[in-house]
Amino acid sequence: MGMKKEPILYSVTPFDPAGHRLKVRLTIQNPDPDGQELSLPAWIPGSYLIRDFSRQVETIQAESNGKPITVEKRGNHSWFCAPCSGPLILEYCVYAWDLSVRGAHVDESHAFFNGTSVFLSVIGQTDETCHVEFCPPPHASNWKVYTSLPEAHQHPAAAARHGFGMYIAPNYDALIDHPVEMGTPQVVQFEAHGAVHEMVFTGVIPHLDLERIAFDTQQICAAQIKFFEPETKKVPFLDSSDRYVFMTMVTGDGYGGLEHRASTALMASRHDLPVLSQANAGEGYQTFLGLVSHEYFHTWNVKRIKPERFAPYNLSRESHTELLWVFEGFTSYYDDLMLLRSGVIAEKDYFRLIGKVISNVHRTPGRFKQSIAESSHDAWTRYYKQDENSPNALVSYYTKGSLVAMGMDITIRTKSGGARSLDDVMRLLWQRYGRDFYRGAPNGIPEDALPALIQEATGVDVSEFIERYVHGRDDVPLEALLRSQGVSLSWAPAPGVTSLDVRLRSAHGETALATVYEGGAAHAAGLSAGDILVAVNGLRVTDTASLERLLRPYQPGDVVIVGVFRRDELRAYDVTLSAPALTECVLDYRQ
Repeated sequence: MGMKKEPILYSVTPFDPAGHRLKVRLTIQNPDPDGQELSLPAWIPGSYLIRDFSRQVETIQAESNGKPITVEKRGNHSWFCAPCSGPLILEYCVYAWDLSVRGAHVDESHAFFNGTSVFLSVIGQTDETCHVEFCPPPHASNWKVYTSLPEAHQHPAAAARHGFGMYIAPNYDALIDHPVEMGTPQVVQFEAHGAVHEMVFTGVIPHLDLERIAFDTQQICAAQIKFFEPETKKVPFLDSSDRYVFMTMVTGDGYGGLEHRASTALMASRHDLPVLSQANAGEGYQTFLGLVSHEYFHTWNVKRIKPERFAPYNLSRESHTELLWVFEGFTSYYDDLMLLRSGVIAEKDYFRLIGKVISNVHRTPGRFKQSIAESSHDAWTRYYKQDENSPNALVSYYTKGSLVAMGMDITIRTKSGGARSLDDVMRLLWQRYGRDFYRGAPNGIPEDALPALIQEATGVDVSEFIERYVHGRDDVPLEALLRSQGVSLSWAPAPGVTSLDVRLRSAHGETALATVYEGGAAHAAGLSAGDILVAVNGLRVTDTASLERLLRPYQPGDVVIVGVFRRDELRAYDVTLSAPALTECVLDYRQ
């Protein structure tokens, strides 16, 4: 007769807000009699870099039946508890001062954390039900809890909606896929096709126009639900939660997002968010809505439609796939497209956004050295570890991936006589791989399956297209493709009369070369990334605007003396100025 299965029990308390610490208590009713191994993930899904979250575990101790149990650290991410009869109780302290969407952040105003930073997995019992009790901090009685993790309604200590108390997850994989925000944020709620969505904003945001944000986000969510489920209008996250939660940390200059199965963690600049009585929210607000659209689209594409190598995740080491161009690139194509289809932006804004993406890719010499399939595979060691030379060496599977998606969409529409599109591909992927992902055996897309799947969905063979623009390094022929849709694409030079062919970085009163573009004027002269600009022909450079003024009198082909500090050494270089490159994409649509 087998041993009775008992839930794994966690409790989390932000017990030291001033010191940015969480206290976690873990109770294992039936530990491994040969000794219990525990581990913390090395990375978080959606962010492909080894993060070593275990480094923030400051202290850890264990006991069983009132007696201390030896805990031994093994490797970078694992601990081993000596054999005991159980229950085994561990207490550990997590330092939480990572203000990002990936980690954990605690102070007197709020607590935010991802489960990958907080919850030790119980090796051998990761399929067991998990109960987690969220406890309030000692200093704040008015905090509430915001998470898509379901309340443990059958438990005596079950939490009320937004309350402290007991929550539940069916297994460890689910437990770490519902981030948590505690505090006193600004909150608004809406429904999309009958499903509850919450938007939670943490940070100082005076006069935030919550109603406007909720209205626009509702339009985006409704459009995406209808896109994937045109008949049923059924939301994807009912397999995990009864609601979807957007958690946004607002700072002066933040930007970023990380998707989860029934929620997303976002960072935004307060200057990008609309305030009451503001007639025109501006381009920054469109940027925020694009981020919201991107992360919500991930609810289908990557949280449920996954590469085979992520089904399931191996969170102890890198998991390489060449398909991130599908999961991030396609999502990057549809995020702005869904803004247009939902009506929250106008057509002219959509073409402006596309033009920006095309321009960004065109400015990257690395696109001729690395394919987006290679970029996907090397995300762990190259894309997420960028340096000053990365624009010369890398291509983004996000941005070029979105252009590949656009080119593929137009190609399918053209070759099918308008009968099929990339929409049909996404719906097939959803039906085949995504819809039942958390209801049965996880089933992911094999690495080489896309050409056949696309042909099945559309009747169009795109294998040559994929070979050239995904596995190859050719530019997607967007000018010809867009022309077939009535859109003209032209190129304009970057602003100014002359150019050093560099990317600049200004901080602390200094202007430095962030990137020296390969083959450009600065490269030919011997300037290097990191050089701090001092003067042009003896006149001081104070910032980017002053450099533009100093270069204005000169013509392409003129030679100027550029003074720089390299480390603490003053150097001078003769630079033959070039004409600004044709890097600014201009799109014009005529119906």
